[in-house]
Amino acid sequence: MRSLKIVFVLLLSFLFLPKAFAQIPLSEQAKITLLTCGTGEELYSVFGHTAIRVADPNRGMDVVYNFGSFDFSTPNFYLKFIKGDLQYFVSIGSYNDFIAEYIYYERSVYEQELFLNATQKQNIANELSDILLSDRRFYTYKFIDRNCTTMVADIITDNIDGKISMETVDKGKTNREILYGYLDDHFYEKLGINLIFGHKTDKTSDKLFLPLELKEGIENTTINGKPLAKNTVTVVEEKNEQQESSLWNNFYSFAFVMILLMYFTKNRTVRLSYMIITGLLGIFFLTVGFYSFHNEITQNYNTLLINPLFILLAFFSIANKTKGMQVTTYICVALLLLYVIYMLNKPHLLIMLPIIILHALVLIRVIKENKNQQLKSA
Repeated sequence: MRSLKIVFVLLLSFLFLPKAFAQIPLSEQAKITLLTCGTGEELYSVFGHTAIRVADPNRGMDVVYNFGSFDFSTPNFYLKFIKGDLQYFVSIGSYNDFIAEYIYYERSVYEQELFLNATQKQNIANELSDILLSDRRFYTYKFIDRNCTTMVADIITDNIDGKISMETVDKGKTNREILYGYLDDHFYEKLGINLIFGHKTDKTSDKLFLPLELKEGIENTTINGKPLAKNTVTVVEEKNEQQESSLWNNFYSFAFVMILLMYFTKNRTVRLSYMIITGLLGIFFLTVGFYSFHNEITQNYNTLLINPLFILLAFFSIANKTKGMQVTTYICVALLLLYVIYMLNKPHLLIMLPIIILHALVLIRVIKENKNQQLKSA
């Protein structure tokens, strides 16, 4: 279904090309607007979306450039996404169709008409046309550094006499803290992001990389004492229907599962299974950190917690290698303590706490098991 949608979008693009995307002069009635779309329920839409509109009633043009298109049918899609070389592309569609989609999904759309002179409007329209008709149409997606929002922000910045304001409610926050506000009702997604994202995410944000941030930045921008945009207009209003809280996608269900595991790790088979799974995940995190081009998942200190050495610990335990088990256990304890110290000022310490406690309990049980084996062999 997604592939059919991509084909449809591409066909629309080529239908529009002859009329809208040759570099034709814009009339005085032309306008360039920033479109900011609200958050959705799916993970790919939970952070919102940014697009740019070029409308010229005298030319019969009213189109939206969308920098967030991708094709699920791309060979090795998930491997490319993890590696960080998945190609996103610019698509085009009519403004009415764009709005109709967000009305259907009941997601908000805000519009900001930019105060630009005729030359600036023409330059932006020309650049968008050039991008669409060249290899620049495709770009390598980066979660923070290059996405639909940063691409649009760069085009606007390149064509105004100044910079977009960084004065937003997120100013001074780390990238991780900014992401937190969007994941309140998506606990396991939040947990996964915190586990896979490393040191870069804890740096103070130095760019507007999310749609609502760019919207606010545009609202607060003045160029030569004049606002960059007119007052924000709500084109589609999100329906504020009260959604039922998920019975499972929350911290409490996660804590409950962790408590159950703490209890069942009394059983040696359960404990060994848990160590093997943790070790394999640790190897995955470590490998991805070296393999991926995504800076967000390199230098991932969570490998101190989801530790690859757990699989070695399981091996020594199965083979009754008491010396190897003892040394590996104390290394794991030291790494766990190091992780806790490093996490003391991190916003995700609380949601990691059940895993930290479970790991500590598993290691304590392994130490006791090792001592029992030593007593038996004495």
